[in-house]
Amino acid sequence: MTQENNQQPQPSAGEPSIRFVELSPAVMTALAEGDLATARADAGVPLTDYFVTDEARWLWRFRLGQLAADPASARWFARAVVNDSGEVVGHAGFHGPANAAGTAEIAYSVDPAYRRRGYARAMLRGLLRRAAEEPTVRTVRATISPDNVASLATIAGFGFVYVGEQWDEEDGRELIFEIPADRHPGS
Repeated sequence: MTQENNQQPQPSAGEPSIRFVELSPAVMTALAEGDLATARADAGVPLTDYFVTDEARWLWRFRLGQLAADPASARWFARAVVNDSGEVVGHAGFHGPANAAGTAEIAYSVDPAYRRRGYARAMLRGLLRRAAEEPTVRTVRATISPDNVASLATIAGFGFVYVGEQWDEEDGRELIFEIPADRHPGS
């Protein structure tokens, strides 16, 4: 069964209200296998077909591998993002716990059916608040493909600073942005 995050992000003016619902290993396993009906039943929220696309199924398999290596990291990973109407609009979380330097990398994705409605900014704000509450997190990192105009626009105005580039085996060239965990708009 899933657990809801009690610290729900508070929307900024003009942003939709959302809540995060933790996806258990059983839910991620069902999603990785393409079993949306079981995943929906176990999650307790109406997960969409977006959660079983080829890209999403790769993500769930990857997260399950991370969990197998470090079961205590489960609370960092993907959570379903639910709007006030009870619709699941995407997923968000961190790539894992903060590293030894205190850096935690965010990850969020909006179902195409719900894009351009402010959900990505609401997810980002919620992740930044969560990072600020974690004593082990000193820095929040976002890595974005230079061609991903929507994600670059999403982080604009949150205080992220460009710190360099990296090559990701899955995603190719990525720009790296960071912000201190305790200093962001809305913290």
